[in-house]
Amino acid sequence: MTNSKLPEEIELLKISNLLASKTLGEIAKLMTPGMNIMAIDKRAEEFIRDNMAEPVFLGYRGFPNALCISINDMIVHGIPTWYELKEGDIVSVDCGTRKNGYVGDIAYTFPIGEIDEKVQTLIKVTKEALYKGIENATEGKRIGDIGFAIQQHVEKYGFSVVRELVGHGVGKYLHEKPEVPNFGKRGNGTRLFNGMVIAIEPMINMGLKDVKKNSGEWNIKTADGKPSAHYEHTVVVRKDKAEILTTFEYIENELIKTGFVWQNSRL
Repeated sequence: MTNSKLPEEIELLKISNLLASKTLGEIAKLMTPGMNIMAIDKRAEEFIRDNMAEPVFLGYRGFPNALCISINDMIVHGIPTWYELKEGDIVSVDCGTRKNGYVGDIAYTFPIGEIDEKVQTLIKVTKEALYKGIENATEGKRIGDIGFAIQQHVEKYGFSVVRELVGHGVGKYLHEKPEVPNFGKRGNGTRLFNGMVIAIEPMINMGLKDVKKNSGEWNIKTADGKPSAHYEHTVVVRKDKAEILTTFEYIENELIKTGFVWQNSRL
């Protein structure tokens, strides 16, 4: 079983993933000091519903919000609160949409105002690692090739890969097979076939790879309290080059207006 999608399914996945991308572009306007993250979540839900879709995270295994918003040492699955963003924060926002029966999934780590130079390096390297992984999402390679490329890149900078949390297949459901770890060995794992749709999402810690959970199932933090970054694209495995269904273009167009500009950005 390859879990490849039919061409007509991929067309529907393009629509849902474009909407997820536009949603993060919409909330990028709000990522400023003093903004409370509950308001950001509510704006995302409004935008998704205005576009005749639904926020796929809302109600998923009891998750109470439309977005996962994770700040500084929180790796992923942050539940929005009335916390007000502060200068120097970094904020991972994970967004899932369902439109026409198919899921879109994307994540981006936002800098709030001026951030520490080492933290800026962390988010830059994590984003670079995402594209290193995507370069290996081609027909005939294996899942381990994706994880190996990500791991090799971030560890060169002294950062570490979270083991407990992984990428995944995407389709009618948010989490489908195969799992896509951000670490691994070349040539190991599930074989990649043309038309497979997967979410590649490196979650990279500045310090130790270890994690801790707060009460309940959500709010996963770094064990040592150091920052973590997270980026995610949903892609289609193709023969020579993966097809990226999500885009950071809408987000980064807004960030440029705030003066935060990526060098050599690949959208």
